[in-house]
Amino acid sequence: MNNRSYKYYDFVAATFVAVLLISNIASAAKIVDWGISIFGLPLAFDGGTLLFPISYIFGDILTEVYGYKRSRRIIWAGFGAALLMAGTFWVIGKMPGEAMWQQYAGQSAYDAILGGVASGGIVLASLTAYFAGEFSNSVILAKMKVFTEGRFLWMRTIGSTLVGEGVDTVIFILVATLFGVFPPEIAVSLIVANYIFKVSIEVLFTPVTYAIVNFLKSAEHEDYYDRNTDFNPFSLATE
Repeated sequence: MNNRSYKYYDFVAATFVAVLLISNIASAAKIVDWGISIFGLPLAFDGGTLLFPISYIFGDILTEVYGYKRSRRIIWAGFGAALLMAGTFWVIGKMPGEAMWQQYAGQSAYDAILGGVASGGIVLASLTAYFAGEFSNSVILAKMKVFTEGRFLWMRTIGSTLVGEGVDTVIFILVATLFGVFPPEIAVSLIVANYIFKVSIEVLFTPVTYAIVNFLKSAEHEDYYDRNTDFNPFSLATE
């Protein structure tokens, strides 16, 4: 891979990381229930589900246009940013609160919302699920692109998401439930609701994904194929 510069790569990467961080906070903040059930399972989901699927769309765009190696670096950047965010919220939570703040908000409110972002269970669940899901998504899309010789973008984005989001959702909910973040009684419904919602977002946004990918390929003069790529997720090499 060459080290050429791109006009929009940094913007796409920054948006990817921002979506990841915001969705992690929203996941710990609220469980949403629209009162809809499928086969008796209520479609309740954590708040981060509203935004998190967008990170997979941007992951698809990064891999499709710039290749797996550049996508891999951004996945690791997101991992580091999420770890830094969790550590920051944990340190702040341990510091003494100011008197007036204790009256109108208080430590219990902080612990109930932002404390969840820094709790060992949510951090472990989030980072483990993110690592496994994002790399599964990126590897599958890159290999499908070579196999299909660049055709059927919709098949690559949806197919990779079916696997990546499935891995991410199951790991996140199960690990978080084991650590007491979510009650076991709603674990299955959370998995089903999160997965259906995330995949649906990917499908609905397919026209948007096509538009962004086509724009970037034209503007960047890049359409990378991972024909001889080392898919080792622990390497940060771009060459």
